[in-house]
This record gives sequence, structure tokens and C-alpha cells, in this order.
Amino acid sequence: MKKLAIITTHPIQYYAPWFAMLSERNKLILKVFYTFSQWKNNFVDKGFLKEVKWDIPLLENYDYEFVENTSKKPDLFSFFGIENKNLNSKISEYNPDAILFIGWNYASHLGAMRFFHGKKKIWFRGDSTLLDENFGIKKFLRRQFLKRVYNYVDTAFYVGQNNKNYFLAHNLKEKNLVFSPHAIDNERFSTNEKEFETLAQKWREELNIPQNSKTILFAGKFENKKNPLFIIQAAKDLPDFTFILTGDGELKKKLLSESLPNLVFLPFQNQTQMPILYRLANIFVLPSKGPGETWGLAINEAMACKRAVLVSNKCGCAIDLVKNNENGFIFNFDDYSDFLTKLKILLHNSDLKLFGNNSSKIIKNWSFQKICETIELKINEK
Repeated sequence: MKKLAIITTHPIQYYAPWFAMLSERNKLILKVFYTFSQWKNNFVDKGFLKEVKWDIPLLENYDYEFVENTSKKPDLFSFFGIENKNLNSKISEYNPDAILFIGWNYASHLGAMRFFHGKKKIWFRGDSTLLDENFGIKKFLRRQFLKRVYNYVDTAFYVGQNNKNYFLAHNLKEKNLVFSPHAIDNERFSTNEKEFETLAQKWREELNIPQNSKTILFAGKFENKKNPLFIIQAAKDLPDFTFILTGDGELKKKLLSESLPNLVFLPFQNQTQMPILYRLANIFVLPSKGPGETWGLAINEAMACKRAVLVSNKCGCAIDLVKNNENGFIFNFDDYSDFLTKLKILLHNSDLKLFGNNSSKIIKNWSFQKICETIELKINEK
């Protein structure tokens, strides 16, 4: 069988499960090289401002190795925060047929892409978009630099239409692009639906949410990029509906200073709780204004839980996953009036279950299985 190496920083809940699935399908030989070895210690998520340890397995059922990160200032948010002196030799020893890089913007990742260019098939997966681009000299210079970076790439797996547009803008051609959707573990969120609904109803009662009150949920990092302040304002403008804010982050104190009878705050929730959390509400909202909301995988999760969604046009996923007046709405990120108008349309809809069912149908094709199939087809391509 053909051998694939995957280069990525650290185990996360959106990748590790499909690494395991890809290995278990037994149509190729897989090894994952993790480059941020500090993850094994106390890893503090800068967005949530706390140590995060996911309560689902991230290192089971696939082959992996943590390559020592020798950076003097280890960091996931800086180019020189990841430097792995032994990465190229480790990959050479494994001798893969193809190398899939998830992210290029670290010293060792870009160095390995350059080193193996022309020697191995270089594949790339990322979710960048053009949604935050501004006109000017900075845009021009960045475009020129990125075109050089992507010259090292033989195949890019694009996760959606906005991501495809980004690759095309940086000199990758249609023949170099393969669709491989951004996905979550749909089964984990949709299986045991009745049990999750029952647990959610019990939780609503504990939170004193009226039985027939339509409820709006935001779950994620309390940061400017996500724009949770839109939700605070909506709670003031729509006092007859319940709003739930779940998460943690830099805006926590500011958000908690708001005291409204129809506003419920919940702390950060771990992965096993998320399928229940989404079912607390009828509508899930992601009012992100960016920069950097490249996708918004919480929308995938909410849709897998059969929820209607309201999403800003700064979210990379919006163009692919949100069908206006079918499973939700897209609104202009900087237009609160547009946000409120479309939220009201959803709240006054007499059949939000239909929207939720439509969400479920749409998201089924955005799956880990589809990711695995595209990779297997590509590596076995003649």
C-alpha cells in the first residue's frame, strides 16, 4: 500500500478522528508527525484563556509521533514558534509516497515543504479565504509571497468554495485542486438523538428556561472576532426570547456585566457535552466579523444536531452550508439591522424543525468519510 505522512501541529478534535478513520480503512499506510511537542504538557488555549483538555480520544487507532519542537519561544501563533530540527530526517526515514501539510506558516513546516519539493508529492490542506483581504500594497506583497509558498504544492485539498477561491488566487490551477470538505464527526453529534434531546430538555428546566420559549445559542470563544456583542444587543431588543452564551475568553467580563432576565451564561463545555448543548436551542448563531473566521466548524456541529443557523458572511462556511430560508440565513457581518431582521424571521417561523431537518440533510455530505475517500483516491491515482 502507498504511504502517507501528515504534518500538523497538535491533536485536535476536528482532525484526529479522521486520522483514525483513514488508518482503520486500511487503504493506505498512515503516520502523523506532530510538530508542537509542548502540547503534551499543560497546553493553554489562548482563545479560551485556559488549559483545554478534550474529553474524547485524540491519540488512538493511528500511528503518530511527536517531533521535538526546539524553538526558544514555543508558540502556535508565530512563524518561529515551531522549529523541529529532526523533522526532515524523520519524514525521510518513514519514506512516504506523499506528504500532507496542514498549515505552512511555521518555520519547520515551510522548510519541509521546500526540502521535499520535487522529491515527494507535496499535498496541502488549509482553510484560508480572501474574505478579509484589503486593497493596497500589503495585499500585493502578501499575494506575491503566497504564490511562492504554493509553488511547492502539487495538490491542495480545498475545504469549500471560499477556500478554493483563495487557492486559485495564489496560482494553483483547477488541476491541482481536490475538494475535501471541512467536516466534524457527524455521527457523534447525530447518533443517540432522542437521548440527547431528553438530556437537553432536563438541562433547560435546570436553567429555568420556559418550556415553549424559543432559544438562541452562541458557543465559542468570547473574542472580538466572534462578535458576541451582537447577541447581547439582540437579547435587549427581543426580551420575549431566551439567549444562551457559552464559552470563555477575553470578553468574558464585559459580557458577564450584562444582566438580563432572558440572557443565560454557561461556562466552557467539553466535547462530550456539545451534542446536548446545541439541543438547548432552536437556533444557533455565529455573528463573526473577523478577521480570521476561515470556516466556523460550530455551524457543522449545530447542523448535525438539526438546528437552524444564522451566520455572518465573514464565515468561510456560509456560502457552502447556509441556504437562505431553507436551513437558516446569511447576514452582512457589519449590519446589526440585517442580523436582527433575519433572526426575527427565524424566531417567528412556525416550523423551525423543517429548517433543522434541512440542516441535517445538507451536512451529511460534509463528512470524515468524504475526506478519507478523496485522500485514498488521490494517493492511489495512476
